[in-house]
Amino acid sequence: MRWTFPSSVDSQTVSELAQTLNVEPLVAQLLVQRGITTFDDARKFFRPTLNDLHDPYLMKDMDKAVARIEQAITANENILVFGDYDVDGTTSVSLVSTYLRTHHPNVATYIPDRYKEGYGVSYQGIDYAHDNDCTLIIALDCGIKSLDHVDYAKKKGIDFIICDHHRPGDELPDAVAVLDPKRSDCEYPYDELCGCGVGFKLVQALGKNRGETIEDLLQYLDLVATAIAADIVPMTGENRILAKFGLDVINSNPRPGIKTLVQQSKKSRFDITDVVFIIAPRINAAGRIRHGHHAVDLLTESDLDLAETYASEIEKYNADRKTLDKRITLEALSQIEDNNETERSTTVVFQDDWHKGVIGIVASRLIETYYRPTLVFTKSEGKLAASARSVPGFDVYNALEACAEHLEQFGGHMYAAGLTLKEENYLMFKEAFEKVVSETLHPDLKTPEINIDAEIEFDDITPKFFRILKQFEPFGPQNMTPVFLTRDLFDTGFAKPIGEESKHLKLFVRQGDSGGIGAVGFGLGHKFPMVQNQKRFDAVYCIDENEWNGKVSQQLRVKDIKKTDDVG
Repeated sequence: MRWTFPSSVDSQTVSELAQTLNVEPLVAQLLVQRGITTFDDARKFFRPTLNDLHDPYLMKDMDKAVARIEQAITANENILVFGDYDVDGTTSVSLVSTYLRTHHPNVATYIPDRYKEGYGVSYQGIDYAHDNDCTLIIALDCGIKSLDHVDYAKKKGIDFIICDHHRPGDELPDAVAVLDPKRSDCEYPYDELCGCGVGFKLVQALGKNRGETIEDLLQYLDLVATAIAADIVPMTGENRILAKFGLDVINSNPRPGIKTLVQQSKKSRFDITDVVFIIAPRINAAGRIRHGHHAVDLLTESDLDLAETYASEIEKYNADRKTLDKRITLEALSQIEDNNETERSTTVVFQDDWHKGVIGIVASRLIETYYRPTLVFTKSEGKLAASARSVPGFDVYNALEACAEHLEQFGGHMYAAGLTLKEENYLMFKEAFEKVVSETLHPDLKTPEINIDAEIEFDDITPKFFRILKQFEPFGPQNMTPVFLTRDLFDTGFAKPIGEESKHLKLFVRQGDSGGIGAVGFGLGHKFPMVQNQKRFDAVYCIDENEWNGKVSQQLRVKDIKKTDDVG
């Protein structure tokens, strides 16, 4: 692990902000590191309000989208709400369809089959719309590159409204409206919304057109917060506002489908991390193992008893997903070693019977062992399909673009993408991808990095400091949980490896004469010898809470440890 500090911040700015806010310099430093330098910045950060959300009509084509939907409602047209099979897609479809049904009965939903149709707008979906006399398709979390599909639909008398957040190509589909804040000609003030966020802006615009207030739409924010957490979008601007109020809904009055998932966890209160690791994998499991429409059924169900039945089914899918992902990860690791590919700049593996629904998870697992851009391929519909994952700082989408001559199609983000190619092109692509990455991957990016926000002493961790730190939530990209370094620590004799295969490390840590504090290091069980017998060590960690048997206590979530004399 590389331990790095952020670029130094202006001490005068920190001092002035500390005075203005009447907080410790350490708190002011953390704020300045996040670009918060004034009282007004801090107010918006600590006290976000729904009034800070932008006018949805600032988004290019929003007026056209609303007009076409209102026309469909007035003319009693059938509307098909279409979305991807992942969390962002299924929450988007659930949100928009639920809202539309409060004003219009003729609304159907469609999630493509992950295995038969693949990602994005499908011809089968358009045919389904045509067969069911739908004259308007609202595509969510997909569609920005579906030029041919939109033309195909138009020939069948079907209009398209596209709500997407992925990068557009050089040409936009010929849809009635294309809502995407990443459009070069869109001047919407915030361009980091997830797909469900764009869907919410559409609903917000429809609501505004009908005289509804933002408070009338609060009930949909549990879905938006779930999508924001799952899609790993920046936790800034509108995303942070929507996530904060969405978490409030999840913890107070969530829809029955989410309520059942929350109750199964036995946790008293959910934060963004809980959404990422408890709610999102279960919603995703439906599309990975069976079909994404099971997730939409769960998220749109108004009867709690039925929702509990759906949640039990999804829990089984999630258990199956865990079994598959563990087996395939082991097979992929064996393949890397057997092929003597441990020293390459990339991981590219393929087996034709690997389950397509979990290859993205497997790619992330492989990065934990071989820290480098990773693609996991399987066979699908006569071609090879892959999920790509990257390491922080490296744009895997750009790398795929550089190898586009070998690909049938690809799409995604900087850190996650999907692609397909013909089997005969696999080896050529594998070498081309290796070449591109080896030439463009900075050497520093080959080692996992821990970004440290500040070096502190245990005496700095006061109840007041922790209360303020809690107000930095919700955490996410560009507002990550603060990471601290404290030096010259020792365990008081309680340290022990815990968990399956002794993978994790449990400690009770002190610094000098300070009071001790419990700590856990996930994945650090192998470092137990470094803390035995009160050996001195330095640690980087987040300050966390542990809930056990209904009791909440403060603890450190240790990210890494080094011998005291090993750290600069």
